[in-house]
Amino acid sequence: MNFARMAESTEYDLIVVGGGPAGYAGAIRAGQLGKKVACIELERAGGTCLNWGCIPTKALLKSAELYQKFKHSEVFGFTVKEVSFDFAKVMDRSRMVANQMAKGIEFLFKKNGVEYYLGRAQVTVPGMIEVLEGPSKGKFFKTKNILIATGCRMRRIPDLPVDGVRVMTSREALAARTLPKSVVIVGGGAIGVEFAYFYNALGVDVTVVEMQKQILPTEDEEVARTLHRSFEKQGIKIHTGTTCGNFSVGKESVKLELTHEGKAEKIEAESVLIAIGVVPNLEGVLSSKVKLDLDRGFVKVGDNYLTNVKGIYAAGDIIGPPWLAHVATFEAVNAVNGMFGHSPSRRVTSFPGCTYCHPEVASTGLTEKAARAKGLDLKVSKFPFSASGKAVASASSEGFVKVISDAKTGEIYGAHIIGDNATELIAEFGLAIELEATVEELHQTIHAHPTLSEAVMEAAAASMGEAIHI
Repeated sequence: MNFARMAESTEYDLIVVGGGPAGYAGAIRAGQLGKKVACIELERAGGTCLNWGCIPTKALLKSAELYQKFKHSEVFGFTVKEVSFDFAKVMDRSRMVANQMAKGIEFLFKKNGVEYYLGRAQVTVPGMIEVLEGPSKGKFFKTKNILIATGCRMRRIPDLPVDGVRVMTSREALAARTLPKSVVIVGGGAIGVEFAYFYNALGVDVTVVEMQKQILPTEDEEVARTLHRSFEKQGIKIHTGTTCGNFSVGKESVKLELTHEGKAEKIEAESVLIAIGVVPNLEGVLSSKVKLDLDRGFVKVGDNYLTNVKGIYAAGDIIGPPWLAHVATFEAVNAVNGMFGHSPSRRVTSFPGCTYCHPEVASTGLTEKAARAKGLDLKVSKFPFSASGKAVASASSEGFVKVISDAKTGEIYGAHIIGDNATELIAEFGLAIELEATVEELHQTIHAHPTLSEAVMEAAAASMGEAIHI
């Protein structure tokens, strides 16, 4: 096949394969730098995160939170009778939000001169891309550089077919039109925990099964224990240190077996939601002529995001953990900056992790366990939201702010928050760690009163024995 003859007449400076948080951000950044750039996305701009992950789930969680506030409005002095919801409309709003944001990305492509194509792209040889399927099928492109940003897809359980009714991943759950009466969520990471809160808030009988010893396995142990207790109070059943198997899918329900410390227990639910992590989404992206170095299916890159093949870069979830949209965006922007000599590429060293259940969980830097494992001389300080005037006034006093700092210098090693708006409050700690700030500097920064952010200041002050409100 004569690729040169079939290729588009103009050679691109960069073609990005994948239009998720890494792909669209990398393409837009290249456009800002005045480069001729194209982005090829399989489904729609925004990728899985915007269309089938981060954004639509947050819309669902907001609906669930609002429903719970209506049900408990007497706390604020209101009487609301016969509160009900239309599940189909809840789901429709979620899809509408995703669609609105996807249109926003398409607008940004036009604004920054990014040419946008839909279809399944394949790197045929270095510097050449073919669209194999979709609306742009048959197109060939020449390019000086390629950025692979194809992300990940949900991991499935072998021999357990996903049908979207009895057995779902998060994607099928986001397209559902009816609410199950009961659900077993396999996996207690961020996705599993968020769906557990959503379903339970709407009255579903929820069971969470996590094979690790705690839900949210990557989070601070104390935070995970606090969330575990909160969830149980909300009516969610949780099995940690537990595996599951022997699935039997029937017409009306799914039966399975849980095993904990050698003891087996059979349970049954209307649906099962699989939330056991992700796998690299690289199938069909590379032709047999393109040999990239891989690690367990993820693309290996150097400090500048360059693969072992000249001109081919990779960023985002496809290069491995942490599988977070904001990390993916950071990586892609830095890959493009370095690629075109705008500024040296930077790799991720510290990042926030956020879980949008209720109470929210957010963290950055080292956990207490990890810091102690490193042999660091620590101080661990906490401030409870029950001592925060704004939190109490808002009827959101559950949780705390926890700070891990150096016992001598006060440098902040890590921060962990569980409570209302934790995912917003964590940004201050991210900046503090980036700037190598100390707990004293955080304490000496005046925080407005009354705000939840005062808990950040008080937690820092507590490490010096100077917290006022505890």
